[in-house]
Parts: sequence; structure tokens; C-alpha cells
Amino acid sequence: MDAVTNPRPERADAARNRTRILEAAAGIVAVHGVEGLTMAEVAAAAGVGVGTLYRRFGDRSGLAYALIDEREREFQSAFIQGPPPLGPGADAPARVRAFLHALADRTVEQLDLLLMAETATPFARFGGAYDGYHAHLSMLVTRARPGADAPVLADALLAPLAAPLLAHRLRGQRVTVERVKAALDDLAAAFTA
Repeated sequence: MDAVTNPRPERADAARNRTRILEAAAGIVAVHGVEGLTMAEVAAAAGVGVGTLYRRFGDRSGLAYALIDEREREFQSAFIQGPPPLGPGADAPARVRAFLHALADRTVEQLDLLLMAETATPFARFGGAYDGYHAHLSMLVTRARPGADAPVLADALLAPLAAPLLAHRLRGQRVTVERVKAALDDLAAAFTA
């Protein structure tokens, strides 16, 4: 069996353990923040051995990334194939607005985890999910405004949603997420009109 093209299916008990572990980790982060996310606490809350956690996720960062990945898959599914206006079926300006609002909510929901992930290395924010967001917004901006420099405009639309900046605004400056969304609406309207 070719592991690249035909990965082995996850055993049922391993899948259950993974679900319990991620639920326990999410619960700990919700109550104690990322600082409270320790392998020992998660293992105890999930009812598994610490060794299972280390084999499965490697370390605390791997566990944090698994939490992000789980939510990220749901978000991507929503904007790729979900109902309009976030998913296909609405006009491009409405989809841009819905996407930016949903991304703001998604970022706030896991702000501490994303803050940790986006600041791990100088370019940690870029690649992976960011590239998907960028491609999606570039496509929508091109549809709304043919001839525009869609890749640069997509970066401008995504910049206010960087976890470090959003954390600074929400926590340090006491800006509300509603204010961020309203400003994104103004910015998007300028790019998609």
C-alpha cells in the first residue's frame, strides 16, 4: 500500500482518542488559555496516557496546531462549499464581506492559539491556510473588479486579521470585533466596487 496516495485509515479507538484529546485540549484552552495547555493536563482530562499524547501530537505545539487544523477544516469547507453568501451562490462583493466577517470570527475564536502559531517563526502566518484565504479573496476581487491588482488587494484585506494585530486591537486598544468588521466592510467596498 502506498502511504502517500492510500493512507491507512485511522483505527476506531485511535479516532475516539483523538476526538477526546482535542475536546479536552479545547476545553482547557477555553478555561485557562493557551498557557494552561499542558500535555499532562490534557492527558488527564481526556483519560489517556501522556505517552499517547506525545506519540500522537509530538509536543504542546503539535497539539495546538491540531486544534487549529480541526477548526480550519470546518471554516474552509464553509467558504468553499457552504451556503451563500460565505459559500458559492452570492455575488463577489457579498462573498468578500461574508468571508472577512467569518474569518474575523474564526480568528477571535482561537485567537491565542493563532497568535502562538503566527508568531512561531518570522513567516509562520504565511503558507497553508493563508495561501488558501489569499487565493479565495484574489478570485473574488477579480470577479468583482476585473483588472484590479487582486493579489495585492487580497493581502490588504487579510492584513487586519493577523492574529497579533487583532489581539493588539481587541485587547490593548479595546476595539470591538464589530468595529473591525465594519472597517473591513469599508475596505472591501473600496476594492470590490
